Amino acid sequence: MLSRLVLALLVAVTVTGPAVTAQVRQAKAPMVEVFKTPTCGCCSKWVDHIRDAGFEVRATDMSQEELDKVKAKHHVPAAVHSCHTALVSGYVVEGHVPAAEVKRLLKERPKVVGIAVPGMPLGSPGMEVSGIKPHPYDVLTFDKTGNTKVFATIKP
Repeated sequence: MLSRLVLALLVAVTVTGPAVTAQVRQAKAPMVEVFKTPTCGCCSKWVDHIRDAGFEVRATDMSQEELDKVKAKHHVPAAVHSCHTALVSGYVVEGHVPAAEVKRLLKERPKVVGIAVPGMPLGSPGMEVSGIKPHPYDVLTFDKTGNTKVFATIKP
């Protein structure tokens, strides 16, 4: 009797183990879809930063005109534009947002369109320059009407 129970348990773990592992992997590594121009080196460094933080990444190179259309389609206000736009789990991530803040966004799930680091602040992920002191910057939330609020202040 005990051996049948152990055998049934082993079969159940063997059958469901891969599915559970896939669910855990998916929960830990949502897909980040990045839209950028092909010549932007800092965008590629940000992609590496996000990937190194455990996210799966699919990067699509496009013209600036096409990138501007992506920003417009996803309600990214002009005031927060940066050099790349990403989509993850129903949110927009604009610019050089630290991976820790993307993870916080996905954990807290605020009612916003997305978060952004406007411009390209020195010291933000992908904008590190050897020998130059990083600058403090804000990560902002934004909604469909263009309203923004500070989500985090980064003081490197």
